[in-house]
Amino acid sequence: MTRILIAEDELPMLQGLKDNLEFEGYEVETATDGTEGLKKLMTNKFHLALLDVMMPGMSGFDVCKEARNKGNKTPIIMLTAKAEEIDKVLGLEFGADDYITKPFSLRELLARVRAVLRRAGNDHNDQDDQTHLIGNMLVNFSTYTASIEGVEVKLSHKEFEILHHLFNHKNETVDRDALLDTIWGNDYQPTSRTIDNFILKLRQKTEKDPNNPKIILTVHGIGYKLVL
Repeated sequence: MTRILIAEDELPMLQGLKDNLEFEGYEVETATDGTEGLKKLMTNKFHLALLDVMMPGMSGFDVCKEARNKGNKTPIIMLTAKAEEIDKVLGLEFGADDYITKPFSLRELLARVRAVLRRAGNDHNDQDDQTHLIGNMLVNFSTYTASIEGVEVKLSHKEFEILHHLFNHKNETVDRDALLDTIWGNDYQPTSRTIDNFILKLRQKTEKDPNNPKIILTVHGIGYKLVL
């Protein structure tokens, strides 16, 4: 499994990044300051490190520079709220592989993570970089695209997330509450009718007969199952 280190001192940001990367199938280790981040980077095997520039102990720049000076070649993406060109140049000169400015979207972050991992030959999440046939629909979770018989199908971000989660647990029963917590989190909980509507929309795009589903099944009293 692809292992990623996140060094970030803002705890809500750190937890959000960790949760989303784990949802994508990565194994994540965290550090809350630069000194801890450097120690973990030098004593463990990671396929990628996300380093915040402004951290206590050591800055992300210093962690990157020190790691490179000690021969550590782990791919590094710098995270920062600064947008000045000089900061981007410094990060790259110190040996960073990419640079992303806060605030950034999850989609942009995941795209950059996958791009850096591919360049390094370390992306073991191969299933996300392939097109999958789910019922009637071809889906690529990496590019957020879908089509039926060559015609593009529009899916909302939530539809992609729900389908992706079901796909990652294909042929398994996915608990309804766990699905709601994973997709919507604790800040907002949709009603049961809301999730039913999303499942209905997905069935209309994946099933030959949405009224008699064979792909996305309801497991009464528990949740849903994607059968492939």
